[in-house]
Amino acid sequence: MQLTLHTDYALRVLIYLSTHPEKTVTIDEITDFYEISRNHLVKVVHNLSSKGFINTSRGKHGGMQLSRPPQDISIGDVVRQIEANFDIVECFNPSTKKCRVLPICNLKTVLQQANEAFLAFLDQYSLADAVKSNTELKRIVTRFSA
Repeated sequence: MQLTLHTDYALRVLIYLSTHPEKTVTIDEITDFYEISRNHLVKVVHNLSSKGFINTSRGKHGGMQLSRPPQDISIGDVVRQIEANFDIVECFNPSTKKCRVLPICNLKTVLQQANEAFLAFLDQYSLADAVKSNTELKRIVTRFSA
């Protein structure tokens, strides 16, 4: 399974924000740090905001912050809400089910269980787990934003 770039960027934004809990962070700050497309990140930030993971504000002193503490943000929840779909193979998508063996195939069940196990594993971890005890990450992010 491969997550989309949108989900990857969403997780990066959340990690960056979690290392700046008391600060309002701008999109430009994140795009500069990760060296990623501003246009794409604007869409990611909008999506994170609409899903309730971050709070945003406009204006001269605008920016974004996490909407709740990192330990209250499940990695599995983020992936479920941001990832467009989990159609690992064609038969997962009702509009493209064209496989001749679909009615008798057990592979779909196996892949569905694997997908559920993947998400269940991610549910065991919070955003705080992704950054805790990572002094090198915090040093790099803090040094860059200073």
